[in-house]
Amino acid sequence: MTEDQLEQETLGWLSELGYVHLYGPDIACDGSNPERESYHDVLLTMRLRTAIARLNPQVPLAAREDALRQVLELGVPVQLSANRLFHRLLVGGVPVQYQKDGETRGDFVRLIDWADARANEWLAINQFSIQGPKHTRRPDIILFVNGLPLVLLELKNSADVHADLNKAFNQIQTYKEQIPDVFHYNEILVISDGSEARMGSLSADIERFARWRTIDGVTVDPLGEFNELETLVRGVLQPAMLLDYLRYFVLFEDDGQLVKKIAGYHQFHAVRAAIQQVVSASRPGGTHKGGVVWHTQGSGKSITMTCFAARVMQESAMENPTIVVITDRNDLDGQLFGVFSLSQDLLREQPVQVVTRSDLREKLANRPSGGIVFATIQKFMPGEDEDSFPVLSTRSNIVVVADEAHRTQYGFSASLKVQDVKVAEASARYQVGYAQHLRDALPNATFVAFTGTPVSSEDRDTRAVFGDYIHVYDMQQAKEDGATVAIYYESRLAKLSLKDSELAHIDDEVDELAEDEEEDQQARLKSRWAALEKVVGAEPRIKSVAADLVAHFEERNLGLVEMGQMPGKAMVVAMSREICVHLYDAIVELRPEWHHEDPEQGAIKIVMTGSASDKALLRPHIYPSQVKKRLEKRFKGPADPLKLVIVRDMWLTGFDAPCVHTLYVDKPMKGHNLMQAIARVNRVFKDKQGGLVVDYIGIANELKAALKEYTASKGRGRPTVDAHEAYAVLEEKLDVLRGLLYGFNYSDYLTGGHKLLAGAANHVLGLEDGKKRFADNALAMSKAFTLCCTLDEAKAVRDEVAFFQAIKVVLTKREISAKKKTDEDRELAIRQIIGNAVVSGEVVDVFEAVGLDKPNIGLLDDEFLAEVRNLPEKNLAVELLERLLEGEIKSKFASNLAQEKKFSELLDSVIKRYQNRSIETAQVIEELIEMAKKFAAASKRGEQLGLNDDELAFYDALANNETSVRELGDEILAKIAHELTANLRQNVTVDWNNRDSVRAKLRLMVKRILRKYKYPPDQQEEAAQLVLAQAETLCASWS
Repeated sequence: MTEDQLEQETLGWLSELGYVHLYGPDIACDGSNPERESYHDVLLTMRLRTAIARLNPQVPLAAREDALRQVLELGVPVQLSANRLFHRLLVGGVPVQYQKDGETRGDFVRLIDWADARANEWLAINQFSIQGPKHTRRPDIILFVNGLPLVLLELKNSADVHADLNKAFNQIQTYKEQIPDVFHYNEILVISDGSEARMGSLSADIERFARWRTIDGVTVDPLGEFNELETLVRGVLQPAMLLDYLRYFVLFEDDGQLVKKIAGYHQFHAVRAAIQQVVSASRPGGTHKGGVVWHTQGSGKSITMTCFAARVMQESAMENPTIVVITDRNDLDGQLFGVFSLSQDLLREQPVQVVTRSDLREKLANRPSGGIVFATIQKFMPGEDEDSFPVLSTRSNIVVVADEAHRTQYGFSASLKVQDVKVAEASARYQVGYAQHLRDALPNATFVAFTGTPVSSEDRDTRAVFGDYIHVYDMQQAKEDGATVAIYYESRLAKLSLKDSELAHIDDEVDELAEDEEEDQQARLKSRWAALEKVVGAEPRIKSVAADLVAHFEERNLGLVEMGQMPGKAMVVAMSREICVHLYDAIVELRPEWHHEDPEQGAIKIVMTGSASDKALLRPHIYPSQVKKRLEKRFKGPADPLKLVIVRDMWLTGFDAPCVHTLYVDKPMKGHNLMQAIARVNRVFKDKQGGLVVDYIGIANELKAALKEYTASKGRGRPTVDAHEAYAVLEEKLDVLRGLLYGFNYSDYLTGGHKLLAGAANHVLGLEDGKKRFADNALAMSKAFTLCCTLDEAKAVRDEVAFFQAIKVVLTKREISAKKKTDEDRELAIRQIIGNAVVSGEVVDVFEAVGLDKPNIGLLDDEFLAEVRNLPEKNLAVELLERLLEGEIKSKFASNLAQEKKFSELLDSVIKRYQNRSIETAQVIEELIEMAKKFAAASKRGEQLGLNDDELAFYDALANNETSVRELGDEILAKIAHELTANLRQNVTVDWNNRDSVRAKLRLMVKRILRKYKYPPDQQEEAAQLVLAQAETLCASWS
C-alpha cells in the first residue's frame, strides 16, 4: 500500500464518520474554489466567521469580529503558550464586551457548539499546503472544525521498511519549526505507518505518543492489531467523541516548564464510565456507590482523577456538585493537590486544601454548591467531647473521591474505648473508624475510588465500600501499550544474624504485621516491629547492605551507559527512620563525595517525616516542606546530581519520577503497599528498558501473595520478572552472535581496537543476511544485558557484550534509523520461546508452571527431554514440546524444503492424533521426544557430510528420491549439492524473482548439472521438480 492509498483510505473512514472531504489545492488562493487569501493562512477564516455568527446570534457584529480577531491574532510568540491561550478560547469562549441598553456587557463568544456535534462544520482536508517563513510544507491530512485546524495526521507508507513511526514523528518536528502557525491551533497530532498508529500532544516526546486501542471503550483492538489507524480514527476522531475529548481531556501543566498532556483511551473511557455511574448512584434511592476505577500504578491516575473532577463539575445532572478529594497522608494530599492546582484551566476552579479539623467543618458545612476540597481522612475525627462526627451537609450532589486510601476506608466496625479500667461502666464509649465518621459527616454523598491496587481480602474489600469496578486497566494492558515498563526482580538477601530458633518466631510475627491497620491496632504491633528492627538495623548488616548497594547501583549505571543509555536514579526503602540514617552514614562512609550539608547539593538524601523534638541523630535529615518540595524537583530532574534517596514510607505512593530505575527494598512490606512501592520504577522514560526491584530482606513470598490477590481481582500480568530470566536471554543471544562470528578470530577483542572491529564487521557482511541477523540479535542482547547487568554471571561477559555492541554500531552507523524499542520487542525477547503464556490462575510462563529450567533454544538435550517426560502435567508437556519443535522447524529449516515438509508433517500428524484422543498423552510425549532427537540429529548431519546449511538443503532434496540414495550414494549426492550451491550463488541476481529470463536461465543450469550426474536414475519428474523448487527457495533467501 502506498502513502497515497493510505491517505485515501483514511479520508474514506473520516467521510463515514461525518467529515466532508476537501482537496487542499482546490481551496488554495490560486485553486478552483479559493477559501484562503494566501498560503500563509492556516485557518479557514470565512468558515470560522460564519460559525461564530451561527453560534452567537445574540452578540452584535462588532463584538463577533473582535472575537474573530482575537483568534486570528493570538499575540503570543511562544508556540506552546499560544496553543494554551487558544485552547482556553476554544473551550471557554472568547471574552468580548459590547454595549446593550446603554450599559457595557461582558460575554463569551462560542467557537464550537459543545452540546450538539451536528451544529458544527467538520472538514477533512488533504494536501493542505502551508507557507512558513522559509519553507512551504504540506501535511497529509488536517481536520478542521468550524474552520479551525484542530487535528493533524502524518501518514507513512506501511510497505516501506524505513518509513516508520519515527519518520512521521520527525516530520512533525520539522513542521513545528518550518510552519509553526498551524500548531497554535492544534489539539491532537496523529502519526501512522499504516499498521501502527499513535497520537500525542504538541509537547510530547515520541515515547509519550500512545495507541488508541478501542472504538466502543469496551473491546480492545476490535479491528485486529494491524488496523491501529482505523481504530484510532473511529475511536477518537468521531465528532461527538472528539468534542468530549477536547473539552475535558486536554490539560496544560506549568510547573516551571509548560507541558501539554492529552488523555489515553483508558483514561477517557474510565472517566465517561465513572460519570455515568456517579450520576445514577447519586439519584434519590441510589446506592451512593460510585464504583472503583482500577488503573495500574504509573498509568496516569492523577490525570484521570483531574479529568473526572472537571467533567463531573460540568455535568448538568449533578447541579454544580462539590468534590471532596480524600487521601490518607499529608504528603499524598499535597501531591494530588499539586496536580489539580496545575490544571486550573481544565477545572475552571482553584481547589482548596483543608488545614485543620475545624477548617474542614468551616469549608464543608452549609456550603451551597461547587468547590473542590482536599482533605486527609484523619480530619474526620470527632472532637474529645463528641460521640460521633456531626453532619456537615445532607446534599446529595457531593462526590467523595478516594485516592488509594486503602488503609483507612474500611473502618466501619466499632470497638469499646475505656478511659481507665477503674472508671464506671457508664463512661465507656464505642469508637468507630474514620470511614464511618466520613459517612456521618456527608450522609448523602456518592463515593468513588481510584486505585492502582484494589484490596479484596476477607475483611477489607474496595468493592464492598465503593461499589463494583467501573473500569479496569491492568498491568498487562499498560505494558502492551507502553504506558509502563516491565519490572524485574532480583534477590540479594542480606542475612539476619539470628539463631534459627528465633528466626521462625520472628517470621510469624512479621507475617502478622500490617502497616495499614487502624491506629489502636498499630500500637499493639509496634513492640513486635521494634524487635525485628533491632535485628535488621544491626551495624554489621547495615554495613554489608550499604557496600552491596553502592556496588550494585554503580554497576547498574555503568551497564546502562555502556549500552548507550542514560544512567538512572534509585530509591532505598528502609525499615525505620533510624535505619535510614545509619544506612545513609554507611553509604557516605564509602562514597564521601556523595554527601553535602546543603539540600540543594549532594548525590544522596533522606526524605522522611519528623519534627524539631526528634533526637539529634535524625534532626539533620528533617527538612521543612518547602525544602522537601525542592528535593522532589531535584530527584525528578534526570540531569540533577541527586541520584539516591532513602525513605521509610514517604514517596512510596503517588510519587512519579520516571528516571528512577531501581528500588532497593530493606523493609518488610506486603499487599498493596508492596505493589504500590514497586510501581515507583515502572514509569516510561526515554530508552529505559525496565525497572528493577532489588530485595535485601526477603519479600519474594509477599510479592507472590500480593500478586495472587492481584490476579484474583482479575488483573492480568506479572508485576515482576526475575533478572535471571533476562540473563537466560542474554546467554542465548551471545551464543547466536558468537555463532555468527564463527571462523573469525576475535580472541584479542579487549585490545584489538578498530582494526579488529572492522574485520569482524566485514566477516558478518560476508554472511547471508548477516547484517540484519547480527544487528537484531545484538539489540536483543543489549536489552537483556541492561536488565541483568548486576548479576555476577552477566558481569563476566560485559566486555564481550560491549564488543558485539560496537560491531553492531559499525554495521548500522550509515543508516541509523532509531530502532523501534517497542514493548512487544522486549516482551518477545524476554519470553523467547514461550508463545502465549498458559493461564492458570495467574499469568505464568509454561516452563515455570511445570518447574523446569528453560532450555537453550535449539539444544533440546537428553536431560531436558527426560525432565519433560517425567512431568506430572502431561498436557502442558505436549503443549511445550509442540511449541518448541514448531519454532525450531520454522527457524532451522526455513529454506530447506524437504526437511521442513518432513518435520512439519510429522509434528502435525502427532498433534492431530493427540487432539483426536486416538493416542494417550504419555505416548504423544514419547513420540515428540523421539522426534526432537531425530530433529537434533538432522540438524547435525551437515557436519558429518561436510556440507553447509544451503548445501544440506540441496542434499536433502536430492536424497528425497530413494533410488538416487541407493544407486548414486551419499558421496555423489553431496557432490551434486555442492556444485548446485556454488553455481547458483555465482549466478543469482537481485532481480531474479522479477525477470522470467533470469529464472529460466537458473532452472536450465540446475537441470544441466542434474543431467551431468544422471539424476534421478529412475527418471522421476517430481524428484527433479523438488530440486528446482529448492533452488528457487534458496535464491529467494539470498537475494
